[in-house]
This record gives sequence, C-alpha cells and structure tokens, in this order.
Amino acid sequence: MTPLNATLQSLRTNRRRSARRRSALIALMLAVVVALFLLTLLLGQSFTPPQDIFRYLLGEPVPGVAFTVGQLRLPRAILSVLAGASFGLGGVAFQTMLRNPLASPDIIGISYAASGAAVFAIVVLSLKGPVVSVLAVTAALSIALLVYALSFRNGVAGARLILVGIGVSAMLESIISYILSGASAWNLQEAMRWLTGSVNGVPLDQTLPLFVAFIIFGGLLLIHGRDLETLRLGDETAAALGVSVTRLRMIVIVSAVGMISFATAVTGPIAFVAFLSGPIASRLVKSGGSLLVPSALVGAILVLAGDYCGQFLFPSRYPVGVVTGALGAPYLLYLIIRVNRSGGAP
Repeated sequence: MTPLNATLQSLRTNRRRSARRRSALIALMLAVVVALFLLTLLLGQSFTPPQDIFRYLLGEPVPGVAFTVGQLRLPRAILSVLAGASFGLGGVAFQTMLRNPLASPDIIGISYAASGAAVFAIVVLSLKGPVVSVLAVTAALSIALLVYALSFRNGVAGARLILVGIGVSAMLESIISYILSGASAWNLQEAMRWLTGSVNGVPLDQTLPLFVAFIIFGGLLLIHGRDLETLRLGDETAAALGVSVTRLRMIVIVSAVGMISFATAVTGPIAFVAFLSGPIASRLVKSGGSLLVPSALVGAILVLAGDYCGQFLFPSRYPVGVVTGALGAPYLLYLIIRVNRSGGAP
C-alpha cells in the first residue's frame, strides 16, 4: 500500500469512527430525554405505576390517573420537550450563522420582545390566553427583523448584531419595568409568572401551535443544515461554494425566531436554554457535523431536568426559568471572560 493510500485509508477510518461516536452520543441523549420524560410521568408528589399510565394512554379509564397524568404531568412533559428543543434548535442556529456563542436570542433581544408584548397585553390590555401568544410571536419576529436591519451594513457582522441586540434588549427591559410599575396586584402576579418562564399549568391543547411551529421551522433549519454549517467558513467562502448567504440568513432568522417566539409565547422566556444548548452540544459531540439535532436534545434535557429539579429538589418550588437562569448566568460570565482573553475569538 502506497503512503497516499494509507493516508486515505486512515482518514476514512477516522471519519467512520467519528460518525459512530456521534451517532452513539445522539442516541444516548435521546435516551436521556425519554428517561426524563418517563420520570416526569411516573414520579411527582406520588408514584404512578407504569401499567396505569400505559392503560390510560391506551384509553382505559383509570381512577386518579386521568387527572394526575392526563392534566398535570403529561402536558408538562410534552411542553418541556417541545419548548426545550425549540429553544435549543433556534439558539444554535443563531450561534452557527453568526459564528459567535454569544449570539443567542436571550442576548439579542428576541426573548425581551416577546416578554414585553406579553406584559403589555396582560397588564395594559387585560388580555389572556391565545391572544397574548399571538402578540408575543408578532413582537419577537418584528424585533428580530429590526435588529437585523439596524445591524446590516455590507452584510451582517456577528459582533455588530450582538451589540445592536443588547441595546434593543436594554430598551425593552426598561419598557417592561415601566409597565410593571403601574400594574395592579393581580395583573402583576400573572405577568411575573409569565416572565419567569414556566411549564406549569399549560393545557395540552395550547401546545399544538408550538408543535406545528417546531415541525415547520425546525424542518426548514434541518433542510438547510449543511448550508448553515458552511457559513462557519465565512460568508465569502460559503458564497464561493454556492450558498446564497443573504437568502440563507433570512431563512435561518425567520425559522429560529419563529420557533423561539412560539415557545416563549407558551412558556415565557425560559432563561439561557437557547444560550446553553449549543455550547453543551458542541462539547459533547466533538466530531464534525451539524449541531442542530444535538442542541435540540440538549435543550429538551435542560428543560425537563430543570423543571423536575425546580419542583422536587429544593425546599420550595421554583419555575424552570429560575433553575436554568441560575445555571446559565455563571456560564455567560465564563464565556465573556474567555472571549475577552482570546482577543475576541469565541
């Protein structure tokens, strides 16, 4: 065997090994999601036997299970998976497109846009339910396009978009604080519950719009996953390889913001899930390839585990947004310090 053939054979062997490792890790993360989902159904304030759950899911009337599982645990578990996967997928799409781990919807104003619209609807307009969700989705999409337009100058630089997003976030946060300062006690309580980020008490039928959005927008991102990975090489290189950069950016922005805004409209802004999922997935799946699916699984794991810990790990019950916020804030500081020490390279 010639040295060239030996080198090619070694490269093929390493590629197959990396692909097998990647597949095994994705399968493991999927198994963790399933295990946490089942744990949420089985164990709460009381233990529900698995056979009773399966009988209920098959349509049999099981005393007590219809309320405990059907109305409390099952909607909570389904919403945790959908919201976590949506935040994870949308967050890593932004980070990949802009080649910057700080380019998260938590940072660039999208979550604040949905939150501000929801708070305005609840406190000022005294609205509830699906109307609040529609306003939150519309505001998030509008602010995302505004941030993109303000940061566009011969293309969109990641750092410029982040700085514009941080400025918009600060403005929106001030508006939210002003609205809350004049809220009545009842509206204030409802708004604060929504702002914290929670999967508690959401009926199963309200998860349907999020499911549809996840299928449509998530499918668009997965279809363009290869082109999205090409953007890591830079806009000029991607364009030279046949990628329509401007069109791809618009597809990614609309799809990612669509998923995140629909998730935020149902659960509120669950802090740092969109920010953490991509970096965690990148550290777990070290081989090359798209991080879209691994990040979606990591997001689902974070919300499922965070919600369960918030319910049963502490003396008091906390919404999932409190738990993920406590995890994400230190990591954000660490990442900023690392970027600063490396001279701006993430």
